[in-house]
Amino acid sequence: MADPSASRRAERGEQPPRAAGGEQAALDLLTNGTLEVAGRLVDASNLTMYCTVSGDAGEAGCVYKPVAGERPLWDFPEGTLAGREVAAYEVSRAAGWNVVPPTVYRDGPFGPGMCQLWIDIDDSVDLVALARSTDHTGLRQMAVFDAVVNNADRKIGHLLPAPDQQLYGCDHGVCFGAEYKLRTVLWQWRGKRLPGKAVAALERVNGMLEPGGELAGRLSRWLEPEELDATRARVELLIEHKVHPYPPAGWPAVPWPPF
Repeated sequence: MADPSASRRAERGEQPPRAAGGEQAALDLLTNGTLEVAGRLVDASNLTMYCTVSGDAGEAGCVYKPVAGERPLWDFPEGTLAGREVAAYEVSRAAGWNVVPPTVYRDGPFGPGMCQLWIDIDDSVDLVALARSTDHTGLRQMAVFDAVVNNADRKIGHLLPAPDQQLYGCDHGVCFGAEYKLRTVLWQWRGKRLPGKAVAALERVNGMLEPGGELAGRLSRWLEPEELDATRARVELLIEHKVHPYPPAGWPAVPWPPF
């Protein structure tokens, strides 16, 4: 993600605002802080704004996507993309993958929507080379995560390598479709055996997705029952076969444009 005011801050020798105090503090700030719009991310297909969020605990940069600015899609119910972004964060957090920045659903200057912590990326990382890597643990975790949430739009530009070596991903609004439609640039492990840590994470998620489970309850707010059932089925299938999935038949394997 490129901060629209980053160049102006760099000229003044300033650093971007950052959340302090860990993940829960970031969630609290995103939920309860005051949002101020600083600029619009014009490359996004839906209305996406860079904001600052401030409160008693400090200030941070964030991305705000109001439901009112969502472009209708033929294959996803209208007005659900922001909630799907929150659902993706819930899955990432439950599994312990931490590939999605802290994300909440809240009201804002243009109505309710998704609010996600801003991630400053390491500009020295070649994103194309990163997307092709076969030995990056965080990238492989993201490939498993995408298979779970049925990500229909994992582009190279959605990879966010942070300076602390943590790899995040963004733009998860077109996830959790009931029909298998995984579309990603991360096919290098297709058919390969899943790492043991990935299987353990999937088993943990599977337990929380059972009816009455904590994660199932959280996701039910954002997903249709058949979408939640399909998510549970994908996790069970991954655990059963213990391999990375293959591209779906009759559906483009890679998003366009791929970057």
